[in-house]
Parts: sequence; C-alpha cells; structure tokens
Amino acid sequence: MTKKEKATYIMTELERLYPETPIPLDHFDAYSLLISVLLSAQCTDERVNKITPLLWERARTPQEMVLLTVDEIREIIRPCGLSPAKSKAIHRLSEMLLELHDGQVPNTFEALEALPGVGHKTASVVMSQAFGVPAFPVDTHIHRLMYRWGLTSGKNVDVTEKDAKALFPREKWNKLHLQIIFYGREYSPARAARMDKDYITVAIGRKSEIAKLKSI
Repeated sequence: MTKKEKATYIMTELERLYPETPIPLDHFDAYSLLISVLLSAQCTDERVNKITPLLWERARTPQEMVLLTVDEIREIIRPCGLSPAKSKAIHRLSEMLLELHDGQVPNTFEALEALPGVGHKTASVVMSQAFGVPAFPVDTHIHRLMYRWGLTSGKNVDVTEKDAKALFPREKWNKLHLQIIFYGREYSPARAARMDKDYITVAIGRKSEIAKLKSI
C-alpha cells in the first residue's frame, strides 16, 4: 500500500469502529476544556475527570479562579501530578485571560500559546474541540500509531503532525485525531498492544489479511 492508500483504509476502519467521538475530558465551556487539557499532561483523562469537579466547585471561571491562591489550586489538583507548575500556570493564565481577553478564551493559536502552560498540543485541542477550527493535536497514541502504520518517520511530534495533515483531509482532522486516540487506547497501548486485535497495523502491512482481520 502507498501512504495515501493506508490513510484511506485507516480512516474507513476508524469511522466504522468509532462513528461517535465524545471528547474524553469532561468540560462545560472553552475555559474548562483549556484547564482540563492542561491538567492532562502526564496524567490520565480518567484521573483529570475525577479532579476537575472538585476544582469547579471552587472556581468555574477565570474571575473565580484568580480569587484562589496558587497553593489552594495546587492542593486540589495534586493527584494530577506536576501540581506546583500546573497550579501556577492555571492561576496566571486566568489572570491573563482577564487582563488581555475580557475573561474569554482566545480563539487563535498565537494567543493561546502565549498563555502559561499552554503548548501547541493544548492549543490544538482547544482550537479544534472548542472552536471547530481544523487542527491535529498529536498525543503519544497518535505519535506511536502514525509511526507503526508507516505514515511518519517518528522523529518527533512536530513531524508527525505535519505528516498527518498532509495525508488526511483537513475536514477530517478534528474527528480523526480522537478516533486514533480511541483506537490506541483500546487496541494498541504502548506497553501491551493487543496484536491479535490490532488489525489495522497488520492489515496495512499484509494486504491479504485485511478481509479476515475486519471480522475480528
């Protein structure tokens, strides 16, 4: 298969497996999504979803968040890991939203990435899922699977994002990146890939296996 053929096959199979793509992080607006994505760094979505309700009880808006101290935020989010840095980022970015954006989450990559604790991946998630702007956030699942599928060199996440955007239609990016994450979590985790079920990886390498593996 060529890379384009692989990409088409992958999109077809992922659409069959995951026709619906709910955002894994619980949130109620762009601000809560931004905070949740920031907290998810080196932390599972499941744990973030257990912690954020405790945070929302104290502060649901930038206006409320800045009334908390950094120490108070840190105690709430401690189970998410990296709490000293994350708490400082949450407090300061909330201040900046009030100072620079009238308390609203900005809808440009430039403005988002200027906020503390917000890198390109976090900005991409917010742009795609909160504002519907085509983006392709690359997490560890996407980076690993794109390499396993032979669609990128695996050099770094920037290269993987560039290769993904070149291969997949722009209008598919926002849904597809979630579908790949769901597939990676269910069938192809880094440490315990279910090779008996990981039929996409096998099928694109051995064309004769496709029909059999589709029925697994």
